[in-house]
Amino acid sequence: MAGEFAVIGGGIGGASAAYRLARGGHRVTLIDRSDIGQATAAGAGIISPGSSNHDGAFFPIAQLAGLHYPALVAHLTEDDAGDTGYEVAGQLVIARDESEAADLPRRLAAILARQDGGMPNVGEAHIVDPDEAVRRFPPLARPAGAIWVRDAARVDGRSLRDALRRGIVHRGGRVLTGHAIPIREGERVVAVLVNGERISVDGLVLAPGAWANELTVALGFDVPVAPQRGQIFHLRVPGAATARWPIVVGGFDHYILTFGPDRVVVGATRETGSGFDPRLTAGGVSHALSNALAIAPGLGTATFHEPRVGLRPATPDRLPILGRAPGLSNVTLAMGFGPSGLLLGPWSGALAADLVTGQPGPDTLDLAPYLLDRFA
Repeated sequence: MAGEFAVIGGGIGGASAAYRLARGGHRVTLIDRSDIGQATAAGAGIISPGSSNHDGAFFPIAQLAGLHYPALVAHLTEDDAGDTGYEVAGQLVIARDESEAADLPRRLAAILARQDGGMPNVGEAHIVDPDEAVRRFPPLARPAGAIWVRDAARVDGRSLRDALRRGIVHRGGRVLTGHAIPIREGERVVAVLVNGERISVDGLVLAPGAWANELTVALGFDVPVAPQRGQIFHLRVPGAATARWPIVVGGFDHYILTFGPDRVVVGATRETGSGFDPRLTAGGVSHALSNALAIAPGLGTATFHEPRVGLRPATPDRLPILGRAPGLSNVTLAMGFGPSGLLLGPWSGALAADLVTGQPGPDTLDLAPYLLDRFA
């Protein structure tokens, strides 16, 4: 039976939740304040959880998130939602020196073991010599070695968010810009006020990004989500067929990835304690570009095209917060994705949508590591 739902937060998690509800035949309103510094608008995401430097409870949810992407992209194509920015591009996991090269067999074994356990976005994976690495990504300095991961994918946050919003409207939902105020009565949220309109709801999904506490405290609880600034830089390499260049990562936090026809993205800083400060800084520019040029000095002649700054919603343990809101029977949470938002957000938003409509989570996943009460 169709219901009336609202989603607060129009980033990747919230837009995914609203799209899931709209495709399920529900009436849904997505509400977003369009805050400056929204992480989704700045991010370029790597969809390759098998080669991630994370550990522990990240992998069960990352596996489901990676598996979710092809179906989501197919649904958006079916709904004429336009470009999603998602593409399988391949990935090089590079070793900068002989010490890192000596660790490549261990890293490859871990990647293949995860693939054997059902992890997507791996495909053919093997160690390649330095010459092949440079052939695949011509601006690279000659590395000590690398792992090739054929099925790694990448996505542009803005493109996917906008496609999701178009999909919501295509399915009869609404997308509003404004400040949302939930109205609580006992253990339920019964309505949301936005732009002078009162929207009665059967359920609510909260996906407010780095601004989560501002919203949850008003509902009687707080969450350990804080902004972590990320500065990302887009370069142009005229005349280069960058669409065929793979993602470049390694034993470090920064990355290089490409979008056709000639765009290269380098980043990103991870500035814990930044507060709600979406400025571009001299230190951030220096950090991101110096790291990128140390790995790929051939980018030194690229044109500086566009900076982007996002405030990631980070939690202390680097895992998202999912599940029911405390003391509220019809509110679910999808927040705290940190630097993994473009990987985890679409599936997590869909999960929050399912939970708010009374559907259970997947049988294969224990939600306990992601519930808010783990911080109690």
